[in-house]
Parts: sequence; structure tokens; C-alpha cells
Amino acid sequence: MLYSFQHDDSSLNLMPIAKKIPKLLIYLRLILGILIVIITLTQIKFYPIYTVIFLTLGLLSDIFDGIIARHLGVSDLNLRRLDSNIDQIFFICAISAIYLQQPEFFKQHIFPIIILIIFEAFTYIISYFKFKKEIATHTIGAKIWTLFLFALLVQITLTGQSQLLFNAVIWLGILTRIEIIAIILTLKQWQNDVPSLKQALRLRRGLEIQRNRFFNG
Repeated sequence: MLYSFQHDDSSLNLMPIAKKIPKLLIYLRLILGILIVIITLTQIKFYPIYTVIFLTLGLLSDIFDGIIARHLGVSDLNLRRLDSNIDQIFFICAISAIYLQQPEFFKQHIFPIIILIIFEAFTYIISYFKFKKEIATHTIGAKIWTLFLFALLVQITLTGQSQLLFNAVIWLGILTRIEIIAIILTLKQWQNDVPSLKQALRLRRGLEIQRNRFFNG
């Protein structure tokens, strides 16, 4: 009986540490983004390979921070806002570094890239104008787009070219940003983790969001 009590007490002591894992994964993504920039500027040996490794680790941290946070019951408003802000910094670092690595690709595709950036900017402008807060919708469409963006960044890093995947990222990016804008305009008050426009309409009617075990359950 004594052994059982000591074992349970040890488990309880570990819980506060475990609950910090999601936030540590988020800050890990920030560090990885900065590292991608550093290795690009210093051009250490095999830096494109390191870029891909850091991109992969960043993607994995983005996937698992939310899953672990929901499992531990620590997925609160502040954590989700932090997650969204660090995501933006990570991808800005990654895309900026890959631009330095493969500038010709970006010069050849500058017009559609600018269009996508404008749509992205509009989501934040509209959210700040309506709610005085940044977006943190974490839509399913945006999550899928992130996977496509990851694949594109890896392809550009390793080959310096892309056509079909690039077009898919641009069009999917525009469509998902249009959905996010529609969600912001639909919501009566700021809300994080709204997986789709359909769920935003449910919230507007005073109903709860339908949860999905893989995305927001």
C-alpha cells in the first residue's frame, strides 16, 4: 500500500511538468524558425538539408502541440493565440530564408505570391478592425493548406522549382483565406478554433461547435 501511494504521488508531481509540453513545443517552433534563418545566412555545409529537417520538426511541433494540449486539458485561449502568432513568425522566417536560398523562383512567381500575401493580410486587418484581436480560427482548410505549404517549401529548398504544387498552394491559400474572412464576418464575437464557416454559422445561431477528434476534439 505504501508503494502504491508513493507511485501515485510521483505521477501527480509530474503533471505540472507535462502540462508545459504544448507551450514548449510552440516555443520550439519559434527557435526552429530562427535557426532556419541563421543557417541560411551563414550557409553552413548542407544547409538546405538542415532547412528541411527544421521545417519537418516545426510541422510536427505544430501538429502535436494542439493534440497534447487538448489531451492534457490545457488548450486555453492564451495558448491558442500564442500558437497562431508563433505559426506566423515560423513561416515568415522559413519563407524568408528559402527566398534567400532560391531567389530566382520567387522572382519568377512574384505576382501570385503578392496576391496570396494580400489575402493573408486582409484576414488580420478585418479581424483587428472587428474584434481588436488577431485571428486564431485554426480552420481545417488552413491546416490542410499548411501541409501543402510545407511540401512546397521542401520542394523549393531541394530543387529550386515547382509548378503544380505551387499553383495548388496559391489557390488553396486564397480559398482558405476567403473562408477565414467569411468566418470573421459571421461571428458575433471573437472566437478561437472555429474549424469551418459551417461551424461559425452554428455559433452565430447560439449553438456549440461540432467537435472533430482529429482537429479540435
